Amino acid sequence: MLKEISIGLSLAAVIYLLIAGYDITPLLFLAAAGGGLYYFARMRGLINVKNFENTGNTGRQEVTFSDIGGQDSAIQELKEALDFIKNHFSIRKLGIRPLKGILLTGPPGTGKTLMARAAAGYTDAAFVAASGSEFIEMYAGVGAQRVRRLFQSARESASRQNKSNALIFIDEIEILGGKRGQTTSHLEYDQTLNQLLVEMDGLKVDDKVRVLLIAATNRADMLDPALLRPGRFDRRVKVDLPDKEGRIEILKLHTRNKPLAEDVKLETIARESFGFSGAHLESLANEAAILAMREGCKEICQRHFNESIDKVMLGGRLDRRPSEADMRRVAVHETGHALLSEIVRSGSVSTLTVTPRGDALGYMRQTPEDDTYLYTKDYLENQISVMLAGSVAEEIILGNRSTGSSGDFEQALRAAETMVRSGMSRLGVVCPDTLPQDLKHQTITEIVKVQE
Repeated sequence: MLKEISIGLSLAAVIYLLIAGYDITPLLFLAAAGGGLYYFARMRGLINVKNFENTGNTGRQEVTFSDIGGQDSAIQELKEALDFIKNHFSIRKLGIRPLKGILLTGPPGTGKTLMARAAAGYTDAAFVAASGSEFIEMYAGVGAQRVRRLFQSARESASRQNKSNALIFIDEIEILGGKRGQTTSHLEYDQTLNQLLVEMDGLKVDDKVRVLLIAATNRADMLDPALLRPGRFDRRVKVDLPDKEGRIEILKLHTRNKPLAEDVKLETIARESFGFSGAHLESLANEAAILAMREGCKEICQRHFNESIDKVMLGGRLDRRPSEADMRRVAVHETGHALLSEIVRSGSVSTLTVTPRGDALGYMRQTPEDDTYLYTKDYLENQISVMLAGSVAEEIILGNRSTGSSGDFEQALRAAETMVRSGMSRLGVVCPDTLPQDLKHQTITEIVKVQE
């Protein structure tokens, strides 16, 4: 509104000067020069015109904690921290200092952004979001200015909505809050972080608008210690990959608006999707619905979900058709994996195919017996044997091996290296950093040869 009024008054002034007989050429020249300088400065980032996202009145559907599955412990821990803000009158009587910052850490796709949005609704706060990359420019001072503008925008947004709380969410904060002194070209990174520390130190319980900063990162090891000390980020909430029960809960959330056939078993899908994040599971359910639509089905069947698991893990099917000799070799190779996998653990093979998908000409997928976070020596040795079984089958049946086993060898070597680091080799407990490379190589090779 102010912009339109200014333009109208400027045009009226120009018309008045023309009618009065004044020469307005110098004014036009100055206006053009000023506009050009403003445009140049804006393009170079010297003038801050960044409008941070405000979801207070955008009409976007509000997210609640009930919309987030598989993160019960993280949600409970976050709620306990947010209760300090909701019950600020009670905590002032007890002399409790309010929390200034909450750091959400965990792998990508686990729901950290959703939890921040749900926190805003839980505390009835104005929500302003930004990414760490939005604060870094090549020109000194721009990042610090944007940090000041971020906190100012949060307070202004809360005032417009007649709210006493404002929640600022910064995603990928490791870009903004990385350890100082690592960038020698200029001090823009350090100045931006220093400004963030100043803004956090200035948050008080008796402010007209109480501001809480929630940040998310999957690289907490990169953050500056000054940012993590008590009094700034007072809580660190771990948002980890969901377990089996959590995956079932997430699948229920993402399939509640989809017609499922009677043969669909979410427990089976959850068991076979070990290591999937919430984002992976959402993509899995969506891909299953797409496959059902492609086939003209009115309901989503279990086979659609099974196909979607492979697609999310490996990628879509490819149109390329290998030669008959290559397909026979791939079939022998994958059958070798499957046979030894069944010998080691009966019923462990979930999928066996020679259909090219992603970078693989064929693949064998195992069904996890259960969510496993600790691995024994026997388990790792058996897995190495399964990984090597494909190339051994090629040599026994076809008389030689192929380059298709390179990926299997890499996995086998990583498993053998894990055994060395965990003290499961003949060397016993060792320090990986001081272990001579030739001795390490010799030990890993011995472990692999024994299983071959």
